[in-house]
Amino acid sequence: MSVASYPYQFDSRKVRSEFFRLLPISFFVVAFGAAFGLAAIQEGLTPLQSILMSTTVFAGASQFAAVDIWGADVSVLPLIAVVFAINSRHLLMGASLYPMLREVSPGHRYALLLLLTDANWAVSAQDYQNGRRNLEVIIGGGLVLWLAWIVGTALGVYFGGLLQNPKAFGLDMVLGCFLLAMALGGNKSPRVLVAWCVAGAASLAAWKWLPPNMHVVVGAIAGGLVGLVWLEPKSAVADNQREVTGDH
Repeated sequence: MSVASYPYQFDSRKVRSEFFRLLPISFFVVAFGAAFGLAAIQEGLTPLQSILMSTTVFAGASQFAAVDIWGADVSVLPLIAVVFAINSRHLLMGASLYPMLREVSPGHRYALLLLLTDANWAVSAQDYQNGRRNLEVIIGGGLVLWLAWIVGTALGVYFGGLLQNPKAFGLDMVLGCFLLAMALGGNKSPRVLVAWCVAGAASLAAWKWLPPNMHVVVGAIAGGLVGLVWLEPKSAVADNQREVTGDH
């Protein structure tokens, strides 16, 4: 029986460097974790339940949505539907990383995706577009953001009164600005720019006319359809693959 070969080799030093690379973003994650901890306590969750949710779920927007419909009689199916709708963007995020993910074993692949967030996905995707393979940022960056989310939740649970409205300080704009910088940075083909514009326009339209949180799904699908329909020329794909694998 032949043993499958997975050529991607993780660099522990690079994992540590990516941990510190996303450390500045993690401070803002702490602030929103504190806001979640406060909201969870106000909706009747115990401190232990709140911290366990952040430790095991690690999905900020979904956790806020779950807390909004929390109560004595929690309807499980609506809860599942809301959480799936908000997190459905991870289907496309994971698919966009597949050219790298297929080079690691299935066990490592799915364990790594447990740490996938908008921020470390954006860095990894941009690096790949620029010819660099970087799954280490999913691990290192994901770990620092996960720890920040847990710490923030604990602070909100016990000291939430100190930061009841993080939006008053503009903290809700930090991650959006970071993702915008990732979208605009690096070498972008017309195909990528059009996909971003279509996704943004579709999200705005869905935010205005569709139920809450649907803009996340609509924007992700609209941008993904551009990539599906408007294929890159074969020569461009081949050049990019040579850059990523180092085959010159």
